[in-house]
Amino acid sequence: MDLSFFRLAEHGTTVRTEITAGATTFLTLSYIIFVNPHILGAAGMDPGAVFVATCLASGLACLAMGLYANYPFALAPGMGINAYFTYDVVLGMGIPWQTALGAVFLAGFLFLLLTLSQARQWIIDSIPKSQKMAISAGIGLFLILIALENAGIIAASKDTLVTLGDLGAPGVLLAVAGFLVMVALDGRGVPGSILIAILGVTVAGIVLGVTPTHVGLGSVVSMPPSLAPTALEMDIPGAFHIGLAAVVLAFLFVLMFDATGSLIGLANRAGLLDERGNLPRMRQALVVDSAATLVSSALGTSPTTVYIESATGIKAGGRTGLTAVVVAGLFIAALFLSPLAETIPVYATAPALLFVGCMMAHAFTDMGWDDVSEYVPAVITATAMPLTFSITGGIGFGFIAYTAIKILSGRAQEASPAMTLLAVAFLLKFAFL
Repeated sequence: MDLSFFRLAEHGTTVRTEITAGATTFLTLSYIIFVNPHILGAAGMDPGAVFVATCLASGLACLAMGLYANYPFALAPGMGINAYFTYDVVLGMGIPWQTALGAVFLAGFLFLLLTLSQARQWIIDSIPKSQKMAISAGIGLFLILIALENAGIIAASKDTLVTLGDLGAPGVLLAVAGFLVMVALDGRGVPGSILIAILGVTVAGIVLGVTPTHVGLGSVVSMPPSLAPTALEMDIPGAFHIGLAAVVLAFLFVLMFDATGSLIGLANRAGLLDERGNLPRMRQALVVDSAATLVSSALGTSPTTVYIESATGIKAGGRTGLTAVVVAGLFIAALFLSPLAETIPVYATAPALLFVGCMMAHAFTDMGWDDVSEYVPAVITATAMPLTFSITGGIGFGFIAYTAIKILSGRAQEASPAMTLLAVAFLLKFAFL
């Protein structure tokens, strides 16, 4: 590899620093290779194949980000959107996972077209900031609900919809302990706090006999499972059904907002923005992000996107695409850890969902709390997601409320044509579909 491509000296970094940064980033976000098979496995997908798809999709996306865009940003299947894939689309709407993968492909294709045509910026600018923040916070609340259920802390109730679970169960206690340790380690600035807690809870469960398995070197490392159960299984024709239009749009919105926000935030931390606050190679980075979603659906996993955890590698000095290339190599090497992924129980990954959900809920702080016509629709968007168990429903309710409130309060000009059109579309969907 010609390292001159990365322009290390120009960015004030070295090969050693970039390798250290890549390892730090991977350690921080590698929990996804254990969590994602659990989440998508609940949708009926083969966990082993999802594990391989997660590693391959992440590795290829990171490699493309490093070699095409030359940025130190890592990509992997997004937390939140994988839960939407399983619990909302597949289990909630009864859509086969193959068709859901088809919807992911269409969303990625639309994202790529919008990026290449420059229409992406127009759409992003048309959605008010309060609603963008509400979508992020709402997905966080959605993750929290799923995490509490997976941990056994809450359970379904025919009388009160939800109630406390068996808080004395060993799995529940281990999940709570894992969450507390996870947050404490992160608060101390320990890299890989999520992964450390997941592995710690798993080991504790084995030692205490909660998880009946034995972990030795021979059962941790092996050849990767087959990718055949998920590879090229996406049902693209089925995703063209008119009833799935809202699902495709929900995937698209989350991908666009998440990718753009993460890229700008990370670039700002790395000092990569120009004097006007723009990311010089934003288009290349977004092309990688959107193309990675197409590859994800083909391999058999939920959409791949830029991870905000890349900030840990940036903090360690990563400034070029060499950092992302190192992350890619580590994802490929992780393919041989499938037995370890299969050993990790759901109560060990639930704390990760809860922690990520809490971090995403931070968006509540930026919803325009000084303007009732902004924060009321935003709260509706965010709270409707977990309460209806539907991210699509939350977005729809919020967009309708935002447009209606702006019009009824005599401020119709603040509701962009795109918002109004989307509100009408969601209204028709709820009424007739």
